Amino acid sequence: MKNENKEPKLKSRRKFLDIVLQSSILAFLISAFYPIISYLIPPKKNEPKPKSVVAAKVGDLEPNSGIIFRFGREPGILIKTSKGELKAFTATCTHLACIVQYRPDLEHIWCACHNGHYNLNGVNIAGPPPRPLTPFKVNVKNGQIYVSVAENEA
Repeated sequence: MKNENKEPKLKSRRKFLDIVLQSSILAFLISAFYPIISYLIPPKKNEPKPKSVVAAKVGDLEPNSGIIFRFGREPGILIKTSKGELKAFTATCTHLACIVQYRPDLEHIWCACHNGHYNLNGVNIAGPPPRPLTPFKVNVKNGQIYVSVAENEA
């Protein structure tokens, strides 16, 4: 009778040891082949960041309005103030990288995620954003509005 009770325990111990041994062999194989495989797969190439883009046409913006445009892979915001000035900034909030928008009723840039506010110079004036928005240089040529990287950013 005593031998019958020991056999199920031995089988369960053997099964447990088999699982542990198989797991350790699998972990060893993964740790050995992962560096080799990651070496053979080429890294993703970064897309070059443009120096200048066409953000809009001159007639696209009314005074006291703004639009979002693409600056390479990142969004930008182009604003025509109520005085007719053109200003452009990165459209990514410096708090948690949400997309900002222009609020004509407040006449400043607003982030809807956590109620962050920026003035028309891109400076954070209220809410959680820790830094100002990065400004872009704006030029108008042949009816097109060109936005480019500011000299100090290049």
